[in-house]
Amino acid sequence: MAAGVAQAFGSIDWEAPWLQPLRGLGQPAAQRVVDGQTVHNALQLALTQGMPVAFAPQTDLPEGTAYEQYIWHARRVPTRDNLHDFFNGLVWQHFPHTKRRLNALQAQAIAADGVQAVRGPLRDALTVFDENGALLWAPQQLWDALRARDWQRLFIGLRPLWGQARMVLFGHALLEKLVSPRKPIVAHVYKAQEAIESIAKLDACLASDIDPTRWAAKPFTPLPVLGVPGWWPANEAEDFYADPQVFRAPPGRQTRAGR
Repeated sequence: MAAGVAQAFGSIDWEAPWLQPLRGLGQPAAQRVVDGQTVHNALQLALTQGMPVAFAPQTDLPEGTAYEQYIWHARRVPTRDNLHDFFNGLVWQHFPHTKRRLNALQAQAIAADGVQAVRGPLRDALTVFDENGALLWAPQQLWDALRARDWQRLFIGLRPLWGQARMVLFGHALLEKLVSPRKPIVAHVYKAQEAIESIAKLDACLASDIDPTRWAAKPFTPLPVLGVPGWWPANEAEDFYADPQVFRAPPGRQTRAGR
């Protein structure tokens, strides 16, 4: 294992609030990588009973075969030695039903249309969520403010309501980016249909809720994740949310403000 890879895995802060759902399996697996294991072996050793896939080296993916199709037919996830694929594997471990549902829809679309230069609306939406998605259960007032991008109301005026909310990250690229937290990191948030009581229940509910027609319209809402109360010490200061490059008003509101 290259020294740079081990260093990257050693820099993961498993105390970060967004990593708590993944810590039980993730921290020992990351340590195995630091100790010299390949990522696919480290993930394979963490496999839980009933997982729909195994993890394999990237070299197992045949040349000319689409990644999603290979996973669907072989039930093996080609895995490189990097943080991106490591977090993908951890999400498979925690959301096996949802990941398999996303994989099935991707594979079906590829079988019907082939791999094109530009993904169709459904494949694009599935990829956005797979890479950068999050799930949020919150009081309706918070959702209304979030959808309006009323950041001051969302994070300051309604701040006490965040005690009733719970957000769980799904996107593996999002998790990778948060290894080095930066204020502009944004998640594409999907509304959880039930209160988040456990990851297993959340996985089952989400997998059954993915409707291709509705998801092709990208029913996601952008949310700067480090603005979530309790997730980043700097957001205790109100001026944290005064950065227009991160907490942007909707285009219509910007136009009115400029008149």
